[in-house]
Amino acid sequence: MKKFLSVIFAGVAASGLFAAPALSAEAAEVSVPAPACKAAYLCDFASGTEVYKREETKRLPIASMCKIMTLLLSFEAAESGGLAYDEMITVSANASGMGGSQVFLDTGLSYTAEELIKTVAVCSANDSCVALAERIAGSEEAFVARMNERAKELGAENTLFANCTGLPKEPQYSCAKDVACMFRALLSHEKYFEFSRVWLEDFKHPDGRTTSITNTNKMIRTYQGCDGGKTGFTNEAGFCLAATAKRGETRLVSVVIGAESSQARFGGTAEMLDFCFHCYESRTLLEAGTALEERASVSGSRKKEIAIVAETPLCAFGKRGEKGDYSVSIELGETAAPIARGEEVGSAVLYRDGVEIARTRLLADEDAPRMTWWDAFRETLRSWQ
Repeated sequence: MKKFLSVIFAGVAASGLFAAPALSAEAAEVSVPAPACKAAYLCDFASGTEVYKREETKRLPIASMCKIMTLLLSFEAAESGGLAYDEMITVSANASGMGGSQVFLDTGLSYTAEELIKTVAVCSANDSCVALAERIAGSEEAFVARMNERAKELGAENTLFANCTGLPKEPQYSCAKDVACMFRALLSHEKYFEFSRVWLEDFKHPDGRTTSITNTNKMIRTYQGCDGGKTGFTNEAGFCLAATAKRGETRLVSVVIGAESSQARFGGTAEMLDFCFHCYESRTLLEAGTALEERASVSGSRKKEIAIVAETPLCAFGKRGEKGDYSVSIELGETAAPIARGEEVGSAVLYRDGVEIARTRLLADEDAPRMTWWDAFRETLRSWQ
């Protein structure tokens, strides 16, 4: 069974989906970015559409940006039930002995998983990374194996992790495009933003000590719309930054690797984001998590149909003033009970000018238990009447 839902904006064919704003002459002549770094990448968050790239697949050290994957696996463990945010994690001597940026965890003390995740997101704490890795996978080595496996699942083919912190160790590398891919996966976890927006906070240890943690991503205070990111620095990697910013419905992801100074990485990132916000725009055609007007038919249950939601949003992204004919197709297959809430029941496909450009899974928004013998008997009785 296949249904079709037309979601074409009025006037698209004549004037374009993306209305051109009233820009000053200076703003209308925004120059193409040229960040001072070894590699750079800029894309739309929702669709992954590339806007700018330079040496984007070159294998380079990325320092603490590898913690993007550490955070991703931590959130995925929590959301799958393998880790509880309020669970107490006891710090090993191995974890507390990490050098570099840290929050000064003490061996034998216990902290909640949420506290440790926050310190990784805010102040890039190496000791917290290892404590989380040992809890989730049993050892840092086993956790790193999961990091590499997850990278391949995401399509990050030019990435190899050697540890969960980004401290120098060979061989390990990634590239600007892969970092953006992994960062987009992390940004799909809304709880991440509870931590990424923190600027300055006191971290309280179980023994009464307090450590002040400050966000290493200065752009959350200096750039309009920036609400997340991950910095990195080693002598080998140079100054690195993966950042995200949102204005209106448009969320962008940028990556800078190998800048010569902290100022250069922040300046290069701002330059790329400015260019894209001036020249491009995103429109959400299908919201995630909101029940659709269409409902999925169910056989073998007292419920004849159930509400459905999109797993991820479908967004049209393009240049301002660009013309295009966008539509969304709702595709529902045969659905038989029992159906559990969150189970896949179909797909939503975004088309531009009749060509598929994106799709997302459609999920059941309610349970549909299998019909009992008594239910079937009453159904048969009603049909006779």
